[in-house]
Amino acid sequence: MTVDPYLPVPPRLYGGIERIVDLLVRGLAARGHDVTLFAHPESATTATLRAYGVPPHMTPAARLRELAQVGAGLWRIRRAVDVVHSFGRLAAMLPILPLRSVPKIQSYQRAVPWGGVRRAAQLAGDSIVFTGCSTSLYAAGDGATAGRWRTIFNGVDTTRYTAQPHVPADAPLVFLGRVERIKGPHHAIAIAARAGRRLVIAGNVATEGAEAEFYRREVAPHVDGAAVSFIGPVDDGQKNVLLGRAAALLMPIEWDEPFGIVMAEALACGTPVIAFARGSVTEVVQHGRTGFHCANVEDAAAAVARLGEIDRAVVRAECERRFSHDAIVGAYEQLYIELAA
Repeated sequence: MTVDPYLPVPPRLYGGIERIVDLLVRGLAARGHDVTLFAHPESATTATLRAYGVPPHMTPAARLRELAQVGAGLWRIRRAVDVVHSFGRLAAMLPILPLRSVPKIQSYQRAVPWGGVRRAAQLAGDSIVFTGCSTSLYAAGDGATAGRWRTIFNGVDTTRYTAQPHVPADAPLVFLGRVERIKGPHHAIAIAARAGRRLVIAGNVATEGAEAEFYRREVAPHVDGAAVSFIGPVDDGQKNVLLGRAAALLMPIEWDEPFGIVMAEALACGTPVIAFARGSVTEVVQHGRTGFHCANVEDAAAAVARLGEIDRAVVRAECERRFSHDAIVGAYEQLYIELAA
């Protein structure tokens, strides 16, 4: 298994892909599989770690060297593995793409580089399968014609989240994520104000550039510690408490979110999700059952008034069925078995 070397596995704070890789590696090891992981040198993993990377990773020369490190490593172990599974850059698999005796999976959690996918599919033929963390990630592109595709959702280790069957009537709404325009914290503020509810914002804020200016102009002026609170980044333990005590998670996104692990984290706490219906939202959130799909601020504010219709026990149960570590590990394991056969 490979992942880009920019963050350790698991990540200390932000790092969605690294969380999925950690969940998958631990789950596969628990099922008796022997896993080798190409990752950041500070990764703490049950797998055999092949550390690599050329910090600070940003120059073209450094990235080429990193691709060469992974490619050479995969070439060396090509005869000793049943499946190669990449969560990193597709180009790192170039040395083994033509080897059709080596089953390969390339998983995407963000925008798909269709040109590279088409070339890889031509080189690897049926020995490669591409996965998307939601169907929305590839269905609108060339997924019907470029390679073989499978949807396998992201998920969370549900044992790390405490389901809260009830919250007080005045429980706050929560926004959790990067405090950037595309994530919609300004819409979350407007939704909470229109619904007459408190809002807690948690996440990372840029220190420079357009996103830092966005925070200063459109978010910070509303943070008064009463109607709107900002608590900064949170670790896993703090996240569990924050989401568990929330009336709902707000996801008023301005982009096509590929998956949004925070939605699964909220569902694991029994907390419904109110989200703008873009990207993966309609696949992850079951409208009227685990949350609400909304078109705009007014629609979302009206959904806040309907939160009493949601059974938080059902929210948790649906998360366990669809997005738990067992569900995700099982889906990938089945794909490995199919390819290895």
